[in-house]
Amino acid sequence: MIRPIMRHTLITLFQQSPQAIGTLRDRLCAALRQAIHHGALSVGQRLPSSRVLAGDLNLSRVTVEAAYGQLEAEGYLQRRVGQGTFVAIRIAKSPPPATRTAMPRLSLRGQQIVHTGGCRDPQHPQAFAAGSPDLRAFPLALWKQLTAQRLRLQGESLLRYGDPQGYLPLREAIAVHVNQTRGVVCDASQVIVLTSSQQALQMIATLLLDSGDSVWMEEPGYAGARNAFISAGAALTPVAVDGDGLQAEPSLPDPRLIYLTPSHQYPTGAALSLARRLALLAQAERQQAWIIEDDYDSEFHYDGLPIPAMQGLDRHGRVLYLGTFSKSLFPSLRLAYLIVPPALVAPFVTARTVYDGHSAQLMQAVTAEFIRQGHFAAHIRYMRQLYHSRRDVLLTEVREKLSHFATAVPAAGGLQLSVWLPPGREAALSRQAWRLGVLTPGLTAQYQTVQAQRDGWLLGFSALTPGEIRSAVERLARIAAA
Repeated sequence: MIRPIMRHTLITLFQQSPQAIGTLRDRLCAALRQAIHHGALSVGQRLPSSRVLAGDLNLSRVTVEAAYGQLEAEGYLQRRVGQGTFVAIRIAKSPPPATRTAMPRLSLRGQQIVHTGGCRDPQHPQAFAAGSPDLRAFPLALWKQLTAQRLRLQGESLLRYGDPQGYLPLREAIAVHVNQTRGVVCDASQVIVLTSSQQALQMIATLLLDSGDSVWMEEPGYAGARNAFISAGAALTPVAVDGDGLQAEPSLPDPRLIYLTPSHQYPTGAALSLARRLALLAQAERQQAWIIEDDYDSEFHYDGLPIPAMQGLDRHGRVLYLGTFSKSLFPSLRLAYLIVPPALVAPFVTARTVYDGHSAQLMQAVTAEFIRQGHFAAHIRYMRQLYHSRRDVLLTEVREKLSHFATAVPAAGGLQLSVWLPPGREAALSRQAWRLGVLTPGLTAQYQTVQAQRDGWLLGFSALTPGEIRSAVERLARIAAA
């Protein structure tokens, strides 16, 4: 006697079999194979007669006979005269998945990339996630309007593959913007639109560094840049930072590349002095080294006049200037730009075709129009005032409520505030803060060498209202008092 549960299983598998497989016979064969492979039908088990199964599946008996015959020819079934049709073979069940997959052998460069731990940005605003813009203040309705306008006027042209160097109107808008606001000397032919500043760093590392080349890194400094250079096999030289920026010493090895955040050093907030800028430019020319100027949040300067970009002082084509819209507009826009000396344009554009081709045409077109119509400048002015007030609120709160264990480092700009902690306290205090729902990114992670590490927090304030800032600082104060 055939068990009803087995007949029900065959009916279900047949009904779920994709109609695209082919004929009804093919679908029935697929269902029976699946039942055998998954153990629903075991070796020696008798199948329903062709008449019974045809009735169950609302098929002709000829179709069922044909399916049984096909599977008998394949070795799945055995037909015995006067006895019926039986499962003929035992299919080994797949072993259960391992609880932990062993790491496959990676290339040396792959191992170096994995060893860095990667770069992860917060997906949700939280006190005190660093570097997050306040998206609640973004002019979303205007952005929707410009997007619809670009689609209406340019249509399917924005859906095609784009220029690997970037959408020309956007490159032109970027060139004008950085010239007027940062003193960068360039034209649109030197601008390369990329997906992110991290992509720019990876391209620079790939094109300009060989394994073992010396790279000067600010200490402390941006871990994302450090990871990019490590993955290229570079030999990193940590260079100490003081109130005037990077302190170059004659004893340091000659660099192939120098990575700088000169206008607002990450994470201390120091500005590189004019004398040191000129000295580094002269050294780069003398040693044929490259300088990366990462101007990651230069739009947000609050105290005094902002120092113009270092690139504007470069007379020998040694500076690569890097900017992003992730902080000034919104992170998921995925647009950044790299401004390179004319001699490097062709190699970088060729490399872009190998990496990912180009950035999204539609988003480039909307961003270009946003800048061209003056909305970008207006948005920056508004956000600068907003962030300035929030910086002041956080600075006041830290000084009033955390001064017994934390020292704020005033910065003239940026989206986060550095806070020094007593030696050896960062990890424990950060764990306590996390339990109270406060994220306190640690400063020790921004150091390359353990000997130079100094305990502290990097508190992002830009995405938080004054009330949210005060609430988070009050929770930190409870931790210190406990």
